[in-house]
Amino acid sequence: MDKQRVKGAIDNVVGGAKRHVGNLTGDTRTQVEGVAQQIKGKVETAVGKVKDAARDARDNAAAQHQTNEEAARENRKIIVAEDRNII
Repeated sequence: MDKQRVKGAIDNVVGGAKRHVGNLTGDTRTQVEGVAQQIKGKVETAVGKVKDAARDARDNAAAQHQTNEEAARENRKIIVAEDRNII
């Protein structure tokens, strides 16, 4: 999990708490700060999810490439072995 996802979740929770306190006390400034912090948290979480998805895609592509390379090596071994049997 990306650090930004964790930071985003924290900002979202803290912002929600601020907004709630602002609602309870009637403090509009605290309400607005809380909403702003929640939005910031949601954006950070989204960015973290994108980073995680990109990292996963890179790792999957690398694993697939390695599997393809191993299959190609195995095919070359079979072809060489068949050529030796023909001669």
